Amino acid sequence: MKFIKKNSIAIAICITIVGCKAPSVVESTAKVDVPNAFVTSTDTTTIASMKWQNFFTNKNLQNLIDIALQNNQELQITLQEIEIAKNEARIRKGFLLPTVGLRAGSGVEKVGRYTSQGAGDASTEIAPGKETPDPLTDFSIGAYANWEVDIWHKLHTAKKAAVTRYLATVEGKNFVLTNLVAEVANSYYELQSLDNQLLIVKQNIALQKNALEIVKLQKEAARGTELAVQKFQAEVLKSQSMEFDINQNIKETENRINFLLGRFPQEIPRDRTAVLSIVPESIHAGIPSQLLTNRPDIKQAELELAAAKLDVKVARAEFFPSFGISAGVGYNAFKTSFLFKSPASLLYSLAGDLAAPLINRNAIKAEFSSANARQIQAMYNYERVILNAYLEVSNQLSNIDNLEKSYDLRSQQVAALDKSIDVSNDLFKSARVDYLEVLLTQRDALETKLELIETRKNQLNAVVNIYKNLGGGWR
Repeated sequence: MKFIKKNSIAIAICITIVGCKAPSVVESTAKVDVPNAFVTSTDTTTIASMKWQNFFTNKNLQNLIDIALQNNQELQITLQEIEIAKNEARIRKGFLLPTVGLRAGSGVEKVGRYTSQGAGDASTEIAPGKETPDPLTDFSIGAYANWEVDIWHKLHTAKKAAVTRYLATVEGKNFVLTNLVAEVANSYYELQSLDNQLLIVKQNIALQKNALEIVKLQKEAARGTELAVQKFQAEVLKSQSMEFDINQNIKETENRINFLLGRFPQEIPRDRTAVLSIVPESIHAGIPSQLLTNRPDIKQAELELAAAKLDVKVARAEFFPSFGISAGVGYNAFKTSFLFKSPASLLYSLAGDLAAPLINRNAIKAEFSSANARQIQAMYNYERVILNAYLEVSNQLSNIDNLEKSYDLRSQQVAALDKSIDVSNDLFKSARVDYLEVLLTQRDALETKLELIETRKNQLNAVVNIYKNLGGGWR
């Protein structure tokens, strides 16, 4: 017994020494330095802190966003991902506790008489004059427990990694929210701009039809030609074709909004008045460092990096010996009447084991290397998300500034072309200009008005996008 005891201790020490030869953890540090300002202003006021209900004041748009937040399927899928991550954290927490269970069983066994077990059973008397029954039945009932002692904090670290990933999925949900709010708002403004483009085209068709009638009258009076009539007729048909194209775009935009709202096609309630009367919100971008706390995708990437670092620690702990404790207590007898007789039928066990990898260390090394690679991958992804966020904001700020200048110039262009239409019509009636000049003037005016509406839509979309890019919309 002393020999066995000494050798057992020696083996345990050897296992411990071999198991402790583990590579060190090299944590990668992400570069999170960002410029002090987007342009020159260092004002920390930012629209990202505004709730979307306060940022979007249009009641119809607010109602649409409300419905989308309740019914959108992508958002519901993301919520289930959060539930999955929460359950994973609960599973990891459960590994820290002992596994306890109850066990009951019964059986029957017939062994050969001329075997060591058969001979022993036959010579055993349970009571004076009573031999062991043959065949031998067996009844048992008891409790058992198994517990891995977390001496290297492997299980605690794995639980912490799972909790961190759960928090990352929450930030992922917030990122879906801010994108959903922005997508509904952008589609709503696009729908309004299409309504106004349709109105402009209908007004232009009426103007062109009036010009067509004048050309027909001039032809009858021998002051015009059939060529002029056909040219004006072709222009009317072109505008009517454009009207159908816009109607199709309106239908598709309505359906896109309905898809975001998680419902089948129906009319979208909206204000059909001139989109040109909508004044874009004033923009307060704050400072770049605020993106780290306001952008859900940045916070998600940061948490995923933290979880990846914890995974490396878990993978390293696999090199160390694991210590487990198992225990059991219960009753065991060949007859139910003897089952609960103590201490004769009582059984119990208590064992501890220490195990460390000796042969299959290559697999553990490979997993450790993979965990390290995933950590570096998460670090670069974190840096990439920060850089992308800054560039998105920078692009939109420049876009807003240039669109404002473009809108002012196009407004002046529309005003000039509106006057030129009246002048060209008067000159055409007095035969002082050719009909082609009238056609070109009307065509230029239509295109410029449509471009003006498109520019206003782009302005509104840019404001929505900067709100999203700064990290607004999920609160």
